[in-house]
Amino acid sequence: MTITRRALLGAVAAGVSASPFSLRAEEVWPSRMVRLISPYAPGGSNDISLRLLAEEFGRSLRQQFIVENKPGAGTRIANDMVAHAPGDGYTILYVAAPYATAEALFGKLTYKRKDLQPVAMVVIAPLFLIISADAPFKTLPDLIAYGKSKPDGLTFASPGAGSQPHLAGELLFRDAGVKGLNIPFRGDAASYTELLAGRVDATLTALPTALPYIQSGKFTVLGVASAERSALYPQAPTLREQGFPNVAAAGWYGFMVPSTTPRAIVDKFQAEVLRALAEPAIKDKLTAQGLEVRPGTAAEFGKFIDAETQKWTKLIRDAGLKGE
Repeated sequence: MTITRRALLGAVAAGVSASPFSLRAEEVWPSRMVRLISPYAPGGSNDISLRLLAEEFGRSLRQQFIVENKPGAGTRIANDMVAHAPGDGYTILYVAAPYATAEALFGKLTYKRKDLQPVAMVVIAPLFLIISADAPFKTLPDLIAYGKSKPDGLTFASPGAGSQPHLAGELLFRDAGVKGLNIPFRGDAASYTELLAGRVDATLTALPTALPYIQSGKFTVLGVASAERSALYPQAPTLREQGFPNVAAAGWYGFMVPSTTPRAIVDKFQAEVLRALAEPAIKDKLTAQGLEVRPGTAAEFGKFIDAETQKWTKLIRDAGLKGE
């Protein structure tokens, strides 16, 4: 068989174009280490669930996924960092609920909503009202009465200004007609230290990190800030059941990337997140950590964030709340 020069050059060109070295970056992602940015300190539900997923992503995609904790400023430090990162798929935000409330609470931000795009929703974290077992009050009515008896009212710890525990606490103060001071800390662990020491009266928190303290008898659960009792801890009555219908809030986590990230990378990572969340072992581990798995596509997550933003913006403005 005779091979013409034109045919030979065509074959060589085809071989070059099929070479992995000529593929666009998004087609071979990830080809190096990926940074997953957590907006909270180590030890909380955000950090715990992210590390579990990072391990699964690394195993499945055969690249290293490392967790970097960038706490502070009501998650705005982490949000800003990823919003201004290159859109190459190697810096990914594990976004938390305060993303939807930041602008309403703090005004002008150092990043814009258009700077980030959703990839996938991951979990919901129901919030439980917790007190120290050594506190001078044992029930929610006792807690409210105690706050009304003090000139300065109640003190609540939260894992950051603008967090869902912060906002839920403010709603409880309003509904109960009691004065209150919400004190932000960098993560749940610091909040628990103050609660155990008796320097704050209560906190609203996700279950994962609080559960060992509850099981050991150090913390008492007064209720859950959700529309219905949580299957994670069904013995806790809702705050609505106890006469506080407006106190409903939950933490939530998902993945976002810079808006300049190619669609191919977003789609591939979205598929990987949804695959991981469908794994029974992953679901069981997340549930064991007190998290409710809520997988959602990029489009679904975007609609969820928009709804959360509208809901909380109205409440924040109606209540006259301001972040510090």
